[in-house]
Amino acid sequence: MATVTKRELVERIAESTNQSRVEVKRTIQSFLDQVIEELGKGNRLELRDFGVFEIKLRAERVAQNPRTLERVKVPARKVVKFKVGRLMQKSLDDEDEPVAITSNGRLRRRA
Repeated sequence: MATVTKRELVERIAESTNQSRVEVKRTIQSFLDQVIEELGKGNRLELRDFGVFEIKLRAERVAQNPRTLERVKVPARKVVKFKVGRLMQKSLDDEDEPVAITSNGRLRRRA
């Protein structure tokens, strides 16, 4: 399994859409900024067929320091949860049939 960076995504999208890397990078960063802003407001972010981002409250708990074995109180905090969408899950389940994004932004199975 490989790690794909934002830079690599920018290059791929720029090549496939014939846009400049600068434009694509600005668009991706704007999208990510909006995701962060909405989650920061406590809003749920639903991207059909891709998945849902939402804020959950993780309860306070007692953990243990693995080095010292000392018990430590971990305060409650907000975390971002991601639930995988239908087509993404199908793509993960069936690696032989990857999905593609159409020009109107819909996901579909590749032929």
